[in-house]
Amino acid sequence: MPSAPLIAEIASLVGDPARASMLMALLDARALTASELAYAARITPQTASTHLAKLTQAGLLTPLRHGRHRYFRLASPTIVDMLDGIVAVALENRPRHRPLSRQARALSAARLCYAHLAGHLSVAITDALAAREHIVLCDDAAEITAAGIRFLDAFGIDLFALSPARRRFCQVCIDWTERRPHVSGAIGAALTGRYFDLGWIERAKDSRAVTVNPAGQRGFLATFGIDVPVQARSNDSG
Repeated sequence: MPSAPLIAEIASLVGDPARASMLMALLDARALTASELAYAARITPQTASTHLAKLTQAGLLTPLRHGRHRYFRLASPTIVDMLDGIVAVALENRPRHRPLSRQARALSAARLCYAHLAGHLSVAITDALAAREHIVLCDDAAEITAAGIRFLDAFGIDLFALSPARRRFCQVCIDWTERRPHVSGAIGAALTGRYFDLGWIERAKDSRAVTVNPAGQRGFLATFGIDVPVQARSNDSG
C-alpha cells in the first residue's frame, strides 16, 4: 500500500485548480500541446510549463514529440480512474439544491472518458445491450454473448480483431454522473469510434462533451431503441 506522504504528494498535485483543469482536459485520450493546456487552465504558457513539468515528473503525464511540437497525454488509464473517482466523490457530497452548470449538464449527458463514451447516453446504450442479451453484466466487466458477437459484426465492429480473448475484454465502469454501469474497455472504444465514423456524435468545442446530431438521433433510435434529443453545440469549456 502507498504511504501517506505518497498519497499527499499526488493529492497536492491534482488539488491545484490549474493542474486539475489540465488533467481533466486530457480525459478524452487526446494529446495536447502546452499552449492548449494553458488555455484550458486559463493560465499563461510560462505558468503552464511549470505545472506540466511537475505533473510529468510525478508520472501523471507523458510528453510526446511530433516534429518540433511537444504534446502531453495522461500517462495511463489508471490516471483516468483516479480522476473519475475524485469527481464521483465530489458529486456525491455536492449539495442537492445546487444546480449543475450548463457545462456540467453537457458532460453528464454524453462525454468522452479516455477512448470511450460515458454519461447518460452511454448508460442507456449499456442498458439496451443488456436488455437485448448482447452482453451479460458482471461486477467490472461484461461477457459478450453469441448474439452480441453477431450484433457487433453487423454494426461494423470486428470483435476478433480487437482481442483474441473475444469475450472477457468488455470492461464496465460505474458512471460518476449516473451511478450506473457503462461499457468501457476495447468494446467501449470501438463502439465510440463507430459512432464518430457514422457521424452520429460530434465533439463539443473545448470540452469533453459530445453532442448528438439528427443522424445520431435516428441511428441510436434504430439501433438501440434510444430516443436521444438532438443537442445544440456548446462553445463552453468543460
